[in-house]
Amino acid sequence: MNRDDIKRLIEGLVEGRIDQQQALEQLSGYEELGFARLDVQREQRTGVAEVIFAPGKTFDQLRKLISSSLEAHGKVLVSRLDQDWGDQLCGEFDVTRYDPLSRTLRTPYPGAAKLPLIAVVSAGTSDQSVAEEAAAVLEHLGHRVERIFDVGVAGIHRLLHVIDSLRQARALIVVAGMEGALPSVVAGLVNRPVVAVPTSVGYGASFGGVAALLGMLNSCAGGVGVVNIDNGFGAALLAHRIAPE
Repeated sequence: MNRDDIKRLIEGLVEGRIDQQQALEQLSGYEELGFARLDVQREQRTGVAEVIFAPGKTFDQLRKLISSSLEAHGKVLVSRLDQDWGDQLCGEFDVTRYDPLSRTLRTPYPGAAKLPLIAVVSAGTSDQSVAEEAAAVLEHLGHRVERIFDVGVAGIHRLLHVIDSLRQARALIVVAGMEGALPSVVAGLVNRPVVAVPTSVGYGASFGGVAALLGMLNSCAGGVGVVNIDNGFGAALLAHRIAPE
């Protein structure tokens, strides 16, 4: 915690807005929830508050984590959340919004986006959910986002028509399945860092995204970093750190 955080903590105790147990939890760096320890100081350490990964958690656990995150930070981001629960949780926390394509629940960024423009590029419509996960995380963090979808190498003229838009971005996230060729092509056209995201889209020999992953790791073009298969979230955080304010 920095000096401002400690000052706010003391003021909260004096004014009765928080009790001694809450103060101790904040000083310890996490909030004890019984089933989890919410890392309330992660934003101070890394610049990004803890994000809640939904799979494997019960509805009640998610509800408690969302409530605690909102209380600690005034904001929340949940990833990989199915729509039934997303809709129910939005009904309970009216400051949140759920997007079924990106499968994220989040509080909208307050005001106009102020961080640098990042382009999120996808090869095909089947890659769009992973691309939207990346875009949703970037918008939650306060980035301006340019979505450029369905410009895969099977019809490369579509990509050539949007080169000017690609070159306006501070960094690019490029999402592709099948053989994973699109990040190499994009990196050969721009002078910005490219974060490549392989997806599990493809036929049998794609091995659930492994073929795209290996293709991206073997990119002939320079300036390409690769994250794990279907990891739009990880791509967004990497691009965020590459393109700071």
